[in-house]
Amino acid sequence: WDAAYERELETFQDIGDAGEIWFGEESMVRIIRWLEKQKVPLDSSVLDIGTGNGVLLIELAKSGYTNLTGIDYSPSAIQLSEKIREKEGMSNIKLKVEDFLDPSAELSGFEICIDKGTFDAISLNPENAVGKRKQYVRSLCSVLKPQGFFLITSCNWTKEELLNEFREGFEILEELPTPKFCFGGRIGNSVTALVFQRKK
Repeated sequence: WDAAYERELETFQDIGDAGEIWFGEESMVRIIRWLEKQKVPLDSSVLDIGTGNGVLLIELAKSGYTNLTGIDYSPSAIQLSEKIREKEGMSNIKLKVEDFLDPSAELSGFEICIDKGTFDAISLNPENAVGKRKQYVRSLCSVLKPQGFFLITSCNWTKEELLNEFREGFEILEELPTPKFCFGGRIGNSVTALVFQRKK
């Protein structure tokens, strides 16, 4: 990931391109629409898990959200998101190099956690993927307040699989609409987007 974000950092410095937006613009719009529909207060504490280039946080800030934190275990990703934050003049977004599987003590008390592809990436780890997924759920429980919301966008997991992965400590609130495709007479989704609530 460091190499990928170092390339994106160079490209941003050369031509001002922020790089890859995971799952496209519509995935960010989907998240922001849901928060607005739920009338989530604009000062709610939001954590973007695996923020990458931080573009989701920029869009949240433009929509009026004021208490935003992005973490990534790749220092290059955080460097890139800091440069983009500066360019956009969004000095109120907090960015930290942080491994979500081993979160620091100060990473706690968030009302909303958002994941666009980080759980997918962790799931693909060739070393102890099952253990790392379980650790992810434990970390999520430690950083998200009881009754806090967790919004996840995944291209690796179906709704049923995600319900199973997050069954301990979380309940499903809603499945967000994602683009559908038809293949061989069956309709499916290339992306799954779910909203969970942490149990009390």
